[in-house]
Amino acid sequence: MLIDISQEVFNCTVFPGDPQPQNIRAQSIKNGDICNLTEIHMCAHNGTHVDSPYHFIDSGKTIDRMPLESYIGDCFVTHDRGDITGEKAEKILEKARAAGAEKRILIGGKVVVSEAAAQVFADAGIILIGNESQTVGPEDSPRNVHLILLGREVTLLEGVRLGGVEEGKYFLMAQPLNLGGSDGSPCRAVLMKSE
Repeated sequence: MLIDISQEVFNCTVFPGDPQPQNIRAQSIKNGDICNLTEIHMCAHNGTHVDSPYHFIDSGKTIDRMPLESYIGDCFVTHDRGDITGEKAEKILEKARAAGAEKRILIGGKVVVSEAAAQVFADAGIILIGNESQTVGPEDSPRNVHLILLGREVTLLEGVRLGGVEEGKYFLMAQPLNLGGSDGSPCRAVLMKSE
């Protein structure tokens, strides 16, 4: 069973201050053109997207240099509310290890990953963390959490939609577009229920 956990791009949630994606009709059969052709104007971090280290680290890897293994493989989905503390992060990792999916963690609900939790996840060697917010850290000061995680080349998958997805192990496919030199990319994130 496949579960789409992506936002629809043109009506997606955007980080405060980022531009809303625009769907511009460059050509239209109705107007006598040979085909319908869509021009897209958007930020690389609109809707469901991934961050590369270059987003916050000027010498960090760009999205096209990140390994595809970060975005594809077993993951653990859990749900919470509020701040993810270091203690909560340890408990999430414990459940993920028991499920055999500790390398990629997705957290549903209205949560903020604290600096302490980011350090726990980074020290544990995870390769991806995802959440429903448009930023993994506090919206008013996301920098430090990003630096901790991106400094260890942990992929950030932001803006997923996990409502109705039960806690447990899944197979994640969330590969970004191959945008050379970019700090992030939209993606179509999909879960497949593991047996």
